[in-house]
Amino acid sequence: IVLHLYGRYCNANKFAGEVDLFEALESVRSQYRIDANRISMRGFSMGGAAVWHVAAHHAGLWAAAAPGAGFAESAEFLNVFKSEPVKPTWWEQKLWRLYDATMYAANFANLPLVAYSGEIDKQMQAALVMERELAKEGIRMKHVIGPNTPHRYHPESKILIDDAMNAMVATGRDPYPERVQFVTFTLAYDRMKWVRIDGLRQHWEAGRIEAELRAPRSVRATTSGITAFTLDFGSGGFPLELKGKVTVTIDGQPVSAPGPLSDRSWNASFVRAGGVWRAAVAKDGDGLQKRHGLQGPIDDAFMNRFIIVKPTGKPLVPSTAAWVDAEMNRAIKEWRRQFRGDAIVRNDADVSGEDILTANLILWGDPGSNQILGRLLAKLPLSWDALKLGMGKQSFSAAGHMPAMIFPNPLNPKKYVVINSGFTYREYDYLNNARQVPKLPDFAIVDLSTPPDGRWPGRIAHAGFFNERWDLAPVAPPVEAAAAAAPVTAPRP
Repeated sequence: IVLHLYGRYCNANKFAGEVDLFEALESVRSQYRIDANRISMRGFSMGGAAVWHVAAHHAGLWAAAAPGAGFAESAEFLNVFKSEPVKPTWWEQKLWRLYDATMYAANFANLPLVAYSGEIDKQMQAALVMERELAKEGIRMKHVIGPNTPHRYHPESKILIDDAMNAMVATGRDPYPERVQFVTFTLAYDRMKWVRIDGLRQHWEAGRIEAELRAPRSVRATTSGITAFTLDFGSGGFPLELKGKVTVTIDGQPVSAPGPLSDRSWNASFVRAGGVWRAAVAKDGDGLQKRHGLQGPIDDAFMNRFIIVKPTGKPLVPSTAAWVDAEMNRAIKEWRRQFRGDAIVRNDADVSGEDILTANLILWGDPGSNQILGRLLAKLPLSWDALKLGMGKQSFSAAGHMPAMIFPNPLNPKKYVVINSGFTYREYDYLNNARQVPKLPDFAIVDLSTPPDGRWPGRIAHAGFFNERWDLAPVAPPVEAAAAAAPVTAPRP
């Protein structure tokens, strides 16, 4: 059975396209008897880019992957630091770590892979950068190259790929292997096989774990950049001795955990506090903290049900109303154009309790014009009146500035509120899929004296990320261009 994905739009299965992938897959699985351990991914060109992305971020779900051509990251593919005329901000460079498969190369230790390139195809670049990053992880990449072939499959190469894929799928996926290796930069991607990362020391920096089962009843784990994790085996999954407790040695420190249940399921969580690992307790999940599905950036609010909330009241500063109206209508129109869906739109007075429980609220306006925003303001990390707009130690004139930000909804902390923003990439980025990544972090202050354009909703006067407790963190220093990965020997894409 072959599922060809529409992806909502030609977006290489990012954003709404990633949601569409899993919804479409679940639809097929509900109608046919699909072996979950023999599902593979293949794609070419933009489909190859989709495979690099989805395979790297969800490596534990597939039996095998075969990307062809496409792109695997943004900066090198677009020659950002060379010929690309637009120079990215420091926060844009951090946000590349959401989708760049190169950053997640270690995850291919969990997934059989065969890559394809035409010998004279400029998009061989994708396979070459992945080959380089896999080599850093000690993995030699299987790379089939079609002789003297441009942007297409070579017939004989396709036979070789088919043979490799058939062999890998015949073996099938092992959902509970002896050893798991996992890296992530965001809790949006939090799971690999039987390992789930529950807390990062700092979002957009690498969090890594390697976990290994050891007979008769022990697990050894080494970590970096993470503060909490869970080991999770479903019924029949835990392969070690049934009786007694399990000793989990984390970074050299032994921690005792209850043993598996009689159906051979096992679930144990651990947290790091004060430099010491211990078994987690229920209260460890209390309080506001970044977690899976509640970690930002702004664009993450559009990965689930959302409602655009229109202001109906009198704005604090009437001169900002035109900008709000134009940007809100643009967000509604561009959601339809880019993601082939009609956004749900409500007036602020019509937002129901059910809406608050089931949807992320995209609030437009200010505390005067939008009654929901006015209701929430005291519980947001934002001060705002007719004269001043403040965020942390930063203060701006309310007459010429507006915030764009994401935050857990104080009325329902399991959902987001977003203030004055749709998805954040704009017209300039429509020209290439590799540009279609988040352009704003968790918060930004927009200077309205500069009109919106194809890159920004105005001049970005201030921007940054909240820390892991959703507190205001210091603005990170710029990422130097020299820190970007070294170029590879490949034709310019």
